[in-house]
Amino acid sequence: MTADSQKIQRALISVFKKDGVVALAQALAKGGVEILSTGGTARLLRENNVDVVDVSDVTEFPEMMDGRVKTLHPRIHGGLLMRRDVESHQEAAEANGIRPIDLVVVNLYPFTEVIAKPEVDDADAIEMIDIGGPTMIRSAAKNHSFVTVLTQVDDYAEFIETFENQQGCTTLDQRRHWAKKAFQVTSAYDAAIQDYLGGEFLPERITATYERKQGLRYGENPHQEAAVYLGQKPADGCVAFAEQLNGKELSFNNYLDADAAFECVKSLPNIACTVIKHKNPCGAASHASSQEEAFVLAHAGDPMSAYGGIVAFNGPLDEATARLVATKDKFFEVIIAPEYLGESLAILRQGAKWGKNVRILKTGDIGERVLDGERELRWIRGGMLVQTPDRSIVPEVNPVTARHPSEQEALDLQFAWALCRHVTSNAIVFARDQRLIGTGAGQMSRIDSVQLAGKKGGELCQGAVMASDAFFPFADGIMSAQEFGITAVIQPGGSIRDKDVIAACDDKDMAMVLTGRRHFRH
Repeated sequence: MTADSQKIQRALISVFKKDGVVALAQALAKGGVEILSTGGTARLLRENNVDVVDVSDVTEFPEMMDGRVKTLHPRIHGGLLMRRDVESHQEAAEANGIRPIDLVVVNLYPFTEVIAKPEVDDADAIEMIDIGGPTMIRSAAKNHSFVTVLTQVDDYAEFIETFENQQGCTTLDQRRHWAKKAFQVTSAYDAAIQDYLGGEFLPERITATYERKQGLRYGENPHQEAAVYLGQKPADGCVAFAEQLNGKELSFNNYLDADAAFECVKSLPNIACTVIKHKNPCGAASHASSQEEAFVLAHAGDPMSAYGGIVAFNGPLDEATARLVATKDKFFEVIIAPEYLGESLAILRQGAKWGKNVRILKTGDIGERVLDGERELRWIRGGMLVQTPDRSIVPEVNPVTARHPSEQEALDLQFAWALCRHVTSNAIVFARDQRLIGTGAGQMSRIDSVQLAGKKGGELCQGAVMASDAFFPFADGIMSAQEFGITAVIQPGGSIRDKDVIAACDDKDMAMVLTGRRHFRH
């Protein structure tokens, strides 16, 4: 043992989540540790033949006010905060009947779980704000030079092994490690309460807390370290919380692309499929009744780019579609769906040469598509930008040309507009018959994006429609699209040359509608 080792002779255990606590207490009792406890934890330990001293016997005050007051007492916090190497602390403890507490095992009222319930009222939420627990945790963590603190059930097994192998002692490095985790717990807890009480979308301070899900092999490139963290679970299905059913571990770039694919497909109507490459859709289609047809049309949008891409569905994947996805001429890094029907999962795992490696994600029901109060965070060096998410609600459109869109053009314009917000600016989408036929993404010039979309679409551009994430500053982009065969356009408008652009459309008998809303995505 090291010179900074501290022997655990007295412990305080008071937990809401009882998982693993009996085994922990039994190991402590076997090692001769005196155990203090409260309420339900004390009852559970006694039921399992662990001797326990009630905290109320130590404080000589009963637990009161529905349990709100039980550990907030000098004989508890004095025992946690006293420095064992300061003579005046020792004298004060002896004079006031305070004995040292060497270990604190506490987890907190489940505030975040309670407020996530749709039926919770304010009184129930407030009652789940733990006071004594965080106070004990912070006291013990502050004094980690002498006190060990455990706040997570996952740490119990490691602690028991340490306790048994080190003759009931912990080292300073171990106590500091658990103290750091303890402050992470209280910080996240306070942030959740602050967010609940705040009621402001853009408050004076934002404390964003995320829990580490897993480390990743590397980041965007092999020389970058990376991990994935979980925030608040949104109301709808999402990639971060998806269950992985097959394949290798997701990479950093897999997560980025999979999230882009699933968020994109959720914004499309009917039965839909998207194929994503480098966060941009290279294929997408909606169909009134056939998932197979949606996939075939989406994949046909750009088969070359689809190879090694991400495919996502907005409904349960059926067996017939799974057979098409798993053919040997196709290769996908990740497959995403809310659910997998019948033998579809087995088909994906076995039906292609890459089946054993493909990452298959099940998101669960996508349910509600908007989470009230959800923030989108963009990190910049030294700070962050915060905004509401850009949702794909199609606004009321305003036809501004002599010819209005046909019924089919109107449907395709809405489809293209929904896709447009998922494409990197300057964004141009060509669509026809509820399928993506060409994309222009990430170009410095809007007309360059038009040219790229037209080259991808080829002959399919004849009779297709175009969506633009922002206004056309000149008529040249419109004219270029018309040369490819585009017959109708949806765009925000707002340029000082809108009249010129409208006149150019009228001259070519094109229909155009304005949304008054743009979809920049940087």
